[in-house]
Amino acid sequence: MLRLIPVLTGLVGLVLSCVACAQQSAPAVPTAPIKRTTLQKFDVPRSNYETVTAVAEIIPDVNAGRHTHPAVETGYVLEGEITLLVDGKSPVTFKPGDSYQVAPMVVHDGR
Repeated sequence: MLRLIPVLTGLVGLVLSCVACAQQSAPAVPTAPIKRTTLQKFDVPRSNYETVTAVAEIIPDVNAGRHTHPAVETGYVLEGEITLLVDGKSPVTFKPGDSYQVAPMVVHDGR
Protein backbone atom coordinates (compact mmCIF):
# COMPACT_ATOMS: atom_id res chain seq x y z
CA MET A 1 0.00 0.00 0.00
CA LEU A 2 2.86 2.40 0.76
CA ARG A 3 4.24 1.90 -2.79
CA LEU A 4 0.82 2.68 -4.28
CA ILE A 5 0.63 6.22 -2.82
CA PRO A 6 3.65 7.62 -4.76
CA VAL A 7 2.33 6.01 -7.95
CA LEU A 8 -1.13 7.53 -7.46
CA THR A 9 0.41 10.89 -6.59
CA GLY A 10 2.50 10.74 -9.75
CA LEU A 11 -0.54 9.86 -11.88
CA VAL A 12 -2.59 12.72 -10.40
CA GLY A 13 0.30 15.10 -11.12
CA LEU A 14 0.57 13.81 -14.70
CA VAL A 15 -3.17 14.21 -15.29
CA LEU A 16 -3.18 17.75 -13.87
CA SER A 17 -0.19 18.74 -16.00
CA CYS A 18 -1.88 17.30 -19.11
CA VAL A 19 -5.03 19.31 -18.35
CA ALA A 20 -2.91 22.46 -17.94
CA CYS A 21 -1.09 21.75 -21.24
CA ALA A 22 -4.37 21.13 -23.06
CA GLN A 23 -5.75 24.45 -21.82
CA GLN A 24 -2.61 26.32 -22.85
CA SER A 25 -2.54 24.85 -26.36
CA ALA A 26 -6.10 25.90 -27.24
CA PRO A 27 -6.05 27.72 -30.59
CA ALA A 28 -6.18 31.48 -30.42
CA VAL A 29 -9.30 33.17 -31.71
CA PRO A 30 -8.49 34.70 -35.11
CA THR A 31 -8.72 38.48 -35.25
CA ALA A 32 -10.10 38.66 -38.81
CA PRO A 33 -13.19 36.72 -39.93
CA ILE A 34 -11.49 35.67 -43.17
CA LYS A 35 -7.82 34.87 -43.66
CA ARG A 36 -6.66 34.60 -47.28
CA THR A 37 -3.27 33.11 -48.12
CA THR A 38 -2.17 33.40 -51.75
CA LEU A 39 -0.31 30.29 -52.90
CA GLN A 40 0.45 31.38 -56.46
CA LYS A 41 -0.49 33.85 -59.20
CA PHE A 42 0.14 33.60 -62.91
CA ASP A 43 -1.07 35.23 -66.11
CA VAL A 44 -3.54 33.37 -68.33
CA PRO A 45 -1.87 33.12 -71.75
CA ARG A 46 -3.31 35.32 -74.53
CA SER A 47 -5.68 37.17 -72.17
CA ASN A 48 -5.85 40.03 -69.69
CA TYR A 49 -6.62 37.65 -66.81
CA GLU A 50 -4.52 36.13 -64.09
CA THR A 51 -5.15 32.93 -62.15
CA VAL A 52 -4.90 33.12 -58.38
CA THR A 53 -4.64 29.99 -56.24
CA ALA A 54 -5.33 30.73 -52.58
CA VAL A 55 -6.50 29.26 -49.29
CA ALA A 56 -9.35 31.06 -47.56
CA GLU A 57 -10.04 30.35 -43.89
CA ILE A 58 -13.47 31.57 -42.85
CA ILE A 59 -14.68 31.69 -39.24
CA PRO A 60 -17.97 29.76 -38.76
CA ASP A 61 -21.16 31.74 -39.39
CA VAL A 62 -19.32 34.53 -41.25
CA ASN A 63 -20.19 35.45 -44.81
CA ALA A 64 -17.42 36.19 -47.29
CA GLY A 65 -19.56 38.97 -48.77
CA ARG A 66 -21.55 39.19 -51.99
CA HIS A 67 -19.22 39.67 -54.95
CA THR A 68 -18.44 38.68 -58.55
CA HIS A 69 -15.37 37.69 -60.57
CA PRO A 70 -14.62 38.46 -64.22
CA ALA A 71 -13.83 34.79 -64.83
CA VAL A 72 -14.82 31.39 -63.41
CA GLU A 73 -14.25 30.90 -59.68
CA THR A 74 -13.49 27.38 -58.57
CA GLY A 75 -13.07 26.10 -55.04
CA TYR A 76 -12.18 22.95 -53.13
CA VAL A 77 -13.15 22.37 -49.49
CA LEU A 78 -10.24 21.18 -47.34
CA GLU A 79 -12.06 21.02 -44.00
CA GLY A 80 -15.27 22.19 -42.39
CA GLU A 81 -18.17 23.19 -44.63
CA ILE A 82 -19.06 26.09 -46.88
CA THR A 83 -22.53 27.08 -47.99
CA LEU A 84 -22.43 28.68 -51.42
CA LEU A 85 -25.09 31.33 -51.95
CA VAL A 86 -25.49 32.06 -55.66
CA ASP A 87 -28.07 34.61 -56.82
CA GLY A 88 -31.08 32.87 -58.36
CA LYS A 89 -30.16 29.43 -56.96
CA SER A 90 -30.82 27.54 -53.74
CA PRO A 91 -27.95 27.49 -51.21
CA VAL A 92 -25.67 24.46 -51.55
CA THR A 93 -23.43 23.15 -48.74
CA PHE A 94 -20.08 21.59 -49.61
CA LYS A 95 -18.02 19.33 -47.31
CA PRO A 96 -14.34 18.28 -47.34
CA GLY A 97 -13.39 16.81 -50.71
CA ASP A 98 -16.16 18.67 -52.57
CA SER A 99 -15.41 21.24 -55.25
CA TYR A 100 -17.52 23.90 -56.92
CA GLN A 101 -17.55 26.47 -59.72
CA VAL A 102 -19.23 29.83 -60.08
CA ALA A 103 -19.76 31.29 -63.55
CA PRO A 104 -18.18 34.65 -64.46
CA MET A 105 -19.95 37.83 -63.26
CA VAL A 106 -22.50 35.88 -61.16
CA VAL A 107 -23.16 37.44 -57.74
CA HIS A 108 -22.35 34.94 -54.99
CA ASP A 109 -21.40 34.64 -51.34
CA GLY A 110 -19.93 31.93 -49.11
CA ARG A 111 -20.60 31.07 -45.48
